[in-house]
Amino acid sequence: MNDIEPGGTQYMTQLFGEKSKNGLTRELIEALFPMFEEASAGAIAVDRDARITWMNSSYSQLLGLKDPAIAIGRPVRQVIPETRMPEVVETGNPLLLDIMEHQQQQLVVTRLPFYDKAGQIEGAVAFVLYDDLQPLTPLVSKYRRLHQDLAAARKALAKKARSTRYSLGDFVGASPGALEVKRRARLAAGREMAVLLLGETGTGKEVLAQAIHSVSSRAEKPFVGVNVAAIPDNLLEAEFFGVAPGAYTGADRKHREGKFQLANGGTLFLDEVGDMPLPLQAKLLRALQEGEVEPLGSNKVASVDVRVIAATSRNLEAMIADGSFRSDLYYRLNVLEIPIPPLRERLADIGLLCETLLWEISEGLDMRAEITDAGVAALASYDWPGNIRELRNVLERALTMSEEGGVLDADAMFKVLPRAGVRPASQIAPRPIRRLAETLAEAEAQAVEEALVASRGNRTKAARLLGISRSVLYEKLAKMS
Repeated sequence: MNDIEPGGTQYMTQLFGEKSKNGLTRELIEALFPMFEEASAGAIAVDRDARITWMNSSYSQLLGLKDPAIAIGRPVRQVIPETRMPEVVETGNPLLLDIMEHQQQQLVVTRLPFYDKAGQIEGAVAFVLYDDLQPLTPLVSKYRRLHQDLAAARKALAKKARSTRYSLGDFVGASPGALEVKRRARLAAGREMAVLLLGETGTGKEVLAQAIHSVSSRAEKPFVGVNVAAIPDNLLEAEFFGVAPGAYTGADRKHREGKFQLANGGTLFLDEVGDMPLPLQAKLLRALQEGEVEPLGSNKVASVDVRVIAATSRNLEAMIADGSFRSDLYYRLNVLEIPIPPLRERLADIGLLCETLLWEISEGLDMRAEITDAGVAALASYDWPGNIRELRNVLERALTMSEEGGVLDADAMFKVLPRAGVRPASQIAPRPIRRLAETLAEAEAQAVEEALVASRGNRTKAARLLGISRSVLYEKLAKMS
């Protein structure tokens, strides 16, 4: 079999024989195989011992092999550790659509067994249908839409008072920073402890707070949020602890519950807790320590059981140093700290964020919206001081101005980005001298991004512009993500 020319049709015809177990004729094989091979991003065949008998040049480039002949005769799992080809050979069952991860790439693969004239399994052949998941974005988006519709329907049926809108899946991201945030959030959800969320404005602190509550033991109880910065100082105490009838001129004659009472049994989310005035900090600390609140104008205390999640965009440790935030309250709130990285530190998540945000935005605009790889690369050139909230605003403006039917490319992004493609100088701190390897890596990443923008997301053209092979480009993209 090794003396057969590895040229696709002739090779596969001899592998399948005159007639396969499924009745495929030589003519049908010769007609179909070239179309499969041409439409795929790579093709490979193995024998009954799962050793590689043939591989086309596209697949060898995808695997980073200089010559397909290097792999011939080797066990397929030595070359592709994640493959399921041995399973197909052993069981005879085809795997028509499977996602295989190889060196941080996600490949959509179809694997088929083939038989000799006696009907015995002779080996298997596989085609890589997609070497990235971008072509499947419409299918993934449709699934996500159906899933979100189902979740919305369940929430409507439950009719829970003060229920949450977000789950952990709504904190979008697969970068190391985002995954660490999710890991800590799952840890927080499983334990009854105070949580402090630290992050700039627009990074998704409330989404994360609701997500923690939604998978905690208090999920069936109320989630009550209060933005400390949005309430005047003289009203904060009443907002937190409630008001007794006739407590002050103009007060309601009925008892008014505060946020602590409303959140009893559930979770109280204190957003921008760093903006709380010092006198109220002392009363909040007492309420947390004693589990009791005293409504304004009342001499009676009420027991409350709340789990507190606090969030701030300010540096509380610096505030403790200058005396504007109590250290004892800080230690009470900061049992588990979850720093949320700004968007500029997790640019690898921009593609996923765009997909999610565009689906939400396009629902309101009654139009289909998508973004090209070049458009994503253009967004990655900006510093995002407003984080995810600013990203949503940019996408909304780009869609409003779009003349391409909702398809956003690099040009569409640069039209709406502040100081197109250039990070604001005010956001860039003077850089210390770094190691040469770090400087070269950054320059290489920038060159790859510029090539993707210039080629409008076509990775084959981008590789050609950079003077490297497509497989090398994939390796560099994987390292950048």
